[in-house]
Amino acid sequence: MPDVAYYASLPRTRGAAAALLLDDLGRVLLVKPTYKEGWFLPGGVIEEGESPLAACVRECEEELGLVPRLDGMVCVDWGPPRGEGVDAVNVFVFAGTITAAQIGAIRLPPDELSGHVLVAPERVPEFAPPHIARRMPHSLRGMAERRAVYLEDGRVPAFGQAPLAAG
Repeated sequence: MPDVAYYASLPRTRGAAAALLLDDLGRVLLVKPTYKEGWFLPGGVIEEGESPLAACVRECEEELGLVPRLDGMVCVDWGPPRGEGVDAVNVFVFAGTITAAQIGAIRLPPDELSGHVLVAPERVPEFAPPHIARRMPHSLRGMAERRAVYLEDGRVPAFGQAPLAAG
């Protein structure tokens, strides 16, 4: 029988899932939240008891009004605490494609998202916050190589050296 008190005493880490969706021209779909600056991949927080993949699918359906074809996970990025109550987070990025018909069918929730755009991968830093932009080339590499990459704050860690501190 598990020691419930022991498990309840363990630290918890926030999780998020995002969809790296490319159109037939290789452009990245970004969405613009109404509650923060910058453009982001569709996605959001993993709810209690929910898998990262299930969260990604749910968030796409909620944010875009559709479920894109996802081909696999391409990145796990540990994001450090960002101050003012923003905890560390493990972000799972799933890659897939989005068709012209799906793009035309996107229905954004107006209380959460104010727009969407397709941008060439090299233009993502013009739109996205730095930690998101840093993650993009690594996620695209993982997508091209059909494997997942591990990042810390959008950067490949120097294995064999001390990792980033959590606070």
